[in-house]
Amino acid sequence: MAAFPASRICPLAISCSAERNKRLQSRCNAMLSFDETPTNRRLVMQGAAVSALALLNLSCEFMLVPARADENANEEGKDEGLVGALQSLLDPNEKTKSGKVLPKAYLNSVREVVKTLRESLQEDTKDNAKFRRTADAAKESIREYLNGWRGQKAVVNEESYVMLEKAIRSLASFYSKAGPSAPLPEDVKSEILSDLTTAEESL
Repeated sequence: MAAFPASRICPLAISCSAERNKRLQSRCNAMLSFDETPTNRRLVMQGAAVSALALLNLSCEFMLVPARADENANEEGKDEGLVGALQSLLDPNEKTKSGKVLPKAYLNSVREVVKTLRESLQEDTKDNAKFRRTADAAKESIREYLNGWRGQKAVVNEESYVMLEKAIRSLASFYSKAGPSAPLPEDVKSEILSDLTTAEESL
């Protein structure tokens, strides 16, 4: 390869190549600074996330402080505040009005039977479709109640259990004698409704 003397190279070509080198260098610098910016962004985002978590943690602490203060201030108010709400949510038992502690599932089952049976008894028998719907709902809740709680030692001596069993027996006894489509007499209906009210009040 022949060497060209410097005097033979066009000064314009030298200035163009110098200009090209500067452009390439500035592009490289731009690429480097572009590559560095995600790292900087990442650091800023991480710092912001740590700050946000710290703030969230602090605000949670402030939310729990009143709940703890409530617990300490009110000895019998264990069910108050955030901690008490969580405990009652996770507890399988519930305290009744009389102060007895019974399984929540039992109490819910009794409430459902009382509600559906009362609605069925109070429904107008002239509207046959609506009466059938409420009667079917009552039958289903009674079936679930009997399957789950009949003869259970934990609840068999409770007044709600005794009164609900009495109401169900009265209903079954009437329909077994009079037939499944016989209209319920007012005296039987009022007796059953009275038993349902007593069962509900004892919860």
